Amino acid sequence: MATAVIMPKQGQSVETCIITKWFRKKGDMVSSGDILFSYETDKASFDLESPVEGILLEIFFGDGAEVPVLVNVAVVGKNGEQTDSFNPAIPPSIASTASEVAATPVTEAAIKNAMISENHDNKIRISPRAKKMANEKGVDYNSLPGTGPNGRIIARDIEKGISGEFIDTKVFQTTRSDFSEQPLSNVRKLIAKAMISSLQNSAQLTHHMSADVRFLLEARQIIKIKLASDKNQQDITLNDMVCWCVIKALGKFPEANSHFLEDRIKTFNKVHLGLAVDTPRGLMVPAVRDVSDMDLVKLSAALKSAAEACKRGNIDPELIKSTSATFTVSNLGNYGVEMFTPVINLPQVAILGVCTIINRPANLGNNTFGFVPYIGLSLTYDHRAIDGGPATLFLKEIKEQIEAFRY
Repeated sequence: MATAVIMPKQGQSVETCIITKWFRKKGDMVSSGDILFSYETDKASFDLESPVEGILLEIFFGDGAEVPVLVNVAVVGKNGEQTDSFNPAIPPSIASTASEVAATPVTEAAIKNAMISENHDNKIRISPRAKKMANEKGVDYNSLPGTGPNGRIIARDIEKGISGEFIDTKVFQTTRSDFSEQPLSNVRKLIAKAMISSLQNSAQLTHHMSADVRFLLEARQIIKIKLASDKNQQDITLNDMVCWCVIKALGKFPEANSHFLEDRIKTFNKVHLGLAVDTPRGLMVPAVRDVSDMDLVKLSAALKSAAEACKRGNIDPELIKSTSATFTVSNLGNYGVEMFTPVINLPQVAILGVCTIINRPANLGNNTFGFVPYIGLSLTYDHRAIDGGPATLFLKEIKEQIEAFRY
């Protein structure tokens, strides 16, 4: 039995999604759980898996199409099964006739005529998102060409209308001899908007400090040895340990575990930790809820689960809202970054940047000097909510928690 692949509804406010890339083509054999295509909302990017095993019989929307939620995108089934009844472009009456009279298939001309007939009373086809954008920007969309499915006007058409240029439905990248050009993805637009908003609407300062990580490295070595012989051993990383120390420090400095809401500061009793995750679609910051109630093993598993969900594209949209986390950690240590200035994920009041480990000369006692591994810590805080003194003490507490860590 043929099964429809439906565009999911990711959140109450999402009305349309944009298909960014198909990973399978018509006629491919797919298994349940295979990724069919990736798509974007105005909040994040996701992957859609095949609901059943079978052949990808038909694809109704291609790359770049803006598709209303809960609409059929494709059909998976067995060879010879009819797909017309699933096609959103074919009126039910024609689709029904085509299914009942398999010997008389619907021709391309008949489908086109049916689409014209269906649209006769509503000549302007425009997505809800595009219509809202047009009304907000004062754009007359009646004369704009639609580049979406079946000539539908979509958001990018409104954007091109504002700039005075239009793009063809099949042209998504321009390449010349000296440069290449492609439109920004929804995720990149969201990241850009969030970064600008954060820097423009808050008073951000960054303090830098470093912590002795000899005990963390010893613990990591013990864990690696246990992993080789114990299949039940949780692979606890250095980042997990640092996050554990941050959570303990937030317990002593709750003012850093807050949201600045212009006329008030909302301080949380529990820590909901935001973790910056680099994915093929761009930066995502999922919140891991109630981490202050977890032990180190549970924390490690929860952080790993959130990061993998982001990379797979099936993270809960509610968890990537900036209001879902109370404090964020961004780790660039694996890239060899020695110092950086992380940008606050508003309305949070602070973010910790974790840098690479560097061996530095230090006094080992009794006038003996040697090289000690230090990890860089960069705390950016909103001076509207936290003063420099408490911010420095909070960063020092993180340092002390790291240096006192025992596994």
